[in-house]
Parts: sequence; C-alpha cells; structure tokens
Amino acid sequence: MQDVYLNSEQAAAYLGIKERKLYDLVAAERIPATKATGKWLFPRAALDRWLEAGLFTPPGYEPHMPPMIIAGSQDPLLDWAARRSGSGLALLAEGSEAGLLHLEKQEAALAAIHLHRAGDDDMPANLAAVKASPFLFDAVLIGFAEREQGLLAREPVPTFDAAIAKGLTFGGRQEGAGAQLLFQKLMRSAGRNADDVAMADTAYATGEDLAFAIHAGQADCGIATRAVAIKAGLRFVPLVWEAFDLVVRRRTYFEPALQSFFAFMRSNEFHAHATKLGGYRTASAGQVKLNR
Repeated sequence: MQDVYLNSEQAAAYLGIKERKLYDLVAAERIPATKATGKWLFPRAALDRWLEAGLFTPPGYEPHMPPMIIAGSQDPLLDWAARRSGSGLALLAEGSEAGLLHLEKQEAALAAIHLHRAGDDDMPANLAAVKASPFLFDAVLIGFAEREQGLLAREPVPTFDAAIAKGLTFGGRQEGAGAQLLFQKLMRSAGRNADDVAMADTAYATGEDLAFAIHAGQADCGIATRAVAIKAGLRFVPLVWEAFDLVVRRRTYFEPALQSFFAFMRSNEFHAHATKLGGYRTASAGQVKLNR
C-alpha cells in the first residue's frame, strides 16, 4: 500500500527533483508540506493537486470537481453518518457497481461499495475490484465498517438452501448491487441456477425497500443486513461478514466536506451508533486500505 504521507526523499523522487530543490520550495512556502511530527512530510494527494494547479491551461478553464455525492450502496449507518456529520454530502443509492461507475465519470466524490466476486473471499473483494479498474488509477480505498449480511424473512428459515427448498419467493436487488452479487455467489456455491428459485417481479433498490416488500407480501425473503432486519422487525439468518468501504480519488480526498465526514467516522458517537443499530464492526472506520 502506498504511503499517504511522503518523507523528503520519497517526495523528491515522486516529483522527479533533487532533495535540495525540494527544500528550496519548502523554504519559499511554494509546496504543500507539514512539520507536525518534527520532520517534513508531504501529503501525496496535496502534491498531486499542487502539480495540477501548475498546469498550463486554456483561458477560462477550471479543473472539474465532482459533486459532493456518495454514490453506490445504501446503508443505514452511512445514511445517518452523512446527515449527522454536517458534511453536506448527498446520497445516491444505485448499487456498488453503479457507484464505482459514477466515481470513474467524476459524477460523485465517493463510492460506497460491498462487492462479492466468484472465487474471492468476501473481505478483500472491494480491494481487488478497485485495483483492477484502469480508470481508478488515483483511488483511495477507505474502510467504513464491516457488516453482517444475511437472509431476511417473515417466517423461521434455518439456512439459505432451506429457503430455496421450501419454495420461498426471493426479493432480488438490481444488477451490480452488492447484495445481488452475494445472492449470485451463494447460488453458484450451492450448485443452483435461476430455475431453482422463485423470484419477485420487482428488483429492490435498497435493503429497506426489500424489507418493506417482505412485510407487504411481495416477497418471502431476500438478502440484506442485520441492521435492516432489526429495524424492520424481520427474522435474520446470518450468512457472511463483508467489508463496506468508501472509494475516493486522491484529488478530492482533502476537500472539506470529505475531511469532515472522515473525521466523524472516527468519533465515539459514530462507533456507539453502529453498536445500537446492530450488525456492524467499526474498527476499520477511516483506515486507508489502498492508495494507488
């Protein structure tokens, strides 16, 4: 994993200049740097923005900044934290893969993802997907929480396979949603195909939409988090713990709205609320897992 902060030797190599020239720039206060720890450190993202600021550009050109939107997966803790932090970040819940696409197109500042891939363990799937994207060459992957995903149902069901055997109707999610990717992975692992399962006619955009549909009798069961099941008063069959992460580009990492949000993720209030909701582990909140 690349360092978020570079020492003087690393920064000089990163910029392709001699270390003496770097110190000249520091002395002239012409380069972003900090000496908070007693030695000069250089934030990699700030160096990128400093370089971009020095580009020759046509008259009237302004660098594009994405809207302050968290695109991707919906999550009760994420929704609450976005409001409670006072960051001003808006939410666009269209599923994990759609969130990454919005980030690639600079249509969002953050993507919230929980991916599941065939053959992958559930925890590192997010990391693998970001590394594999040629468009996210400047991505930073930040931990938000680990979540417990499972089967929501109105009646007792011991296992995922038992729900299929009983002929229960599953409420599916949109293509590219993390819960739908998990459903497809579980089907493959069980040696099942689409003909083995009764599916509701509608794909549900969020776990809360799915929970409402189960209460309304439109579906018997479906995959969502423990927090959603508790809030909706539905039975919950645990399936996996997954990583729920945030992806941001380095050029926007230091934007005030994002820094405000990241700071709140490290607060005692954030961790306490996650415990109240249920089904979260927040030790990884704010942890930089990847800096490309």
